[in-house]
Amino acid sequence: MTDTYPADADLSVTPTLLLVDDEDGILSALKRLLRREAYQVLTANGGQAGLDELARSRVDVIVSDQRMPGMSGVEFLRRAKDLYPDTVRIVLSGYADLQSITDAINEGAIYKFLAKPWDDDMLKAEIEHAFRRKALRDESKRLSQQVQVANAELTRVNALLQEALTVQRQRAELGETALTAVQQIVNCLPTPLLGVDSDGLVVFANAAATRCFARRPLLGAFVAEALPPAAAELVAQGRGEIGMSIDDRSYRVSCHAVDSIMQQRGYLLIFVPDQTS
Repeated sequence: MTDTYPADADLSVTPTLLLVDDEDGILSALKRLLRREAYQVLTANGGQAGLDELARSRVDVIVSDQRMPGMSGVEFLRRAKDLYPDTVRIVLSGYADLQSITDAINEGAIYKFLAKPWDDDMLKAEIEHAFRRKALRDESKRLSQQVQVANAELTRVNALLQEALTVQRQRAELGETALTAVQQIVNCLPTPLLGVDSDGLVVFANAAATRCFARRPLLGAFVAEALPPAAAELVAQGRGEIGMSIDDRSYRVSCHAVDSIMQQRGYLLIFVPDQTS
């Protein structure tokens, strides 16, 4: 038997109460008492019928009589706990069965014991409290699951970040290795090379340039200070080739614009000895 209060409630979210008693009169009285409450009410006329209803329906709170033929309320609620541990379970009983009920409470099979005959207002209040308890437990579980999902996502993102950092580090190491190799190669070239920044400042000189222009300041000096005026004019043009005499030696000097990874323009001056002079 099933009654829904209110009739248009969404069963997927409406709290659900299961009443279990072998006496139809008791079930009818309880339904009348709870008819205005904002939850769905299901009924079963015995322990096995209660288990069958639990298998069919999502139930939040169970209120069961203790003395029923075939299966006592405590036995039924113990089985309900094993199968549906998230339910909140309440037993209605006289004091004669208090010892078995106390044992079940200590085992966690029963949340609360309510004495028969019950007080209507107290019964409604206890059921409402049980629903609040269930809602808090559900919310706690939902938040815990969210935390687990968030932690899993954080772990995944951290793993991706570590992977990206590893790749970046490997690329940086490879870049540094390649840059070192290029610098060594350039430094070993027999042709003098000078690197000049966009302001005309000499920022690089290979070994050949250092040897050939040993009598002149190079690194940290402006081209106009370190070389003849024609060199500064060549850098100002940004490209081209001219003949130039430096320290009684003749060179063909070519200028090449170079864009760095920092999007800053520089210039490479290549000094080739002029054998025709």
